[in-house]
Amino acid sequence: MAQAFVDISNVAMRYGGVEGTLALKGTSLAVAEGEFVAVVGPSGCGKSTLMRLVTGLWPPTEGQVFVDGQEVDGPLSIAGMAFQNPTLLPWRNILDNVMLPLEVVQPHRGQLRAKRADYERQARELLALVGLDGFEAKFPWQLSGGMQQRASLCRALIHQPRLLMLDEPFGALDIFTREDLWAVMQKLWLARRPTVILVTHDLREAAFLADRVLVMSSRPGRIIAERRVDLPRERTMETTYTKEFQDLVHELRDRISDARDAEEIADAP
Repeated sequence: MAQAFVDISNVAMRYGGVEGTLALKGTSLAVAEGEFVAVVGPSGCGKSTLMRLVTGLWPPTEGQVFVDGQEVDGPLSIAGMAFQNPTLLPWRNILDNVMLPLEVVQPHRGQLRAKRADYERQARELLALVGLDGFEAKFPWQLSGGMQQRASLCRALIHQPRLLMLDEPFGALDIFTREDLWAVMQKLWLARRPTVILVTHDLREAAFLADRVLVMSSRPGRIIAERRVDLPRERTMETTYTKEFQDLVHELRDRISDARDAEEIADAP
């Protein structure tokens, strides 16, 4: 693999002091620049904790996190994030919601007044790319949940982040909307090629979107398996019906089931 853009080395994370919950222990992973990696595992295994460490929202209890060769010691300006809930500001229209990071992240913040027309053009192009052209002046409450999540993805990408962190971004949506947004996310990634780390419980989603899938153990979480996805792009819903795709999903499910069984044995009296 190429030199790691995201490099996590033997990280541990404990909440609540020395007697608190150990969420991660001995966790290491490497992600190349431009790669799309999905992280799956049992509930409570520390997937979301891993996201917060990579983006600098929390410091690790032990170990080191590097992004682009620099140790992470605070929130990253080169990262975009999207979560399960779109968290759009209800008093701002869709265009202004998408442009919000430009008001916060340098150097865009200092250039916004002079380059506003160019930034607005970029925001409109992103919205068109996800099928939201014509909705720029609408407010979040006027859009469906799936449309709001499309706008949220645009907001995460507007400042052209080199790293995109996705924490269950489609988990609250119905299966049909979710599958539509897999195609949207793939289209955005193919167009821009940011480095992406996706946390998801949906094994089909991981197999559809990722170049590699990493499987975490039960808490305290660590990477216990890695599977490269050799399915050609651009992937479609027809891809999900192929034997190769279904075999991959079953393999990932077996890995997670093994991790869950191991936890039950460890917890047995």
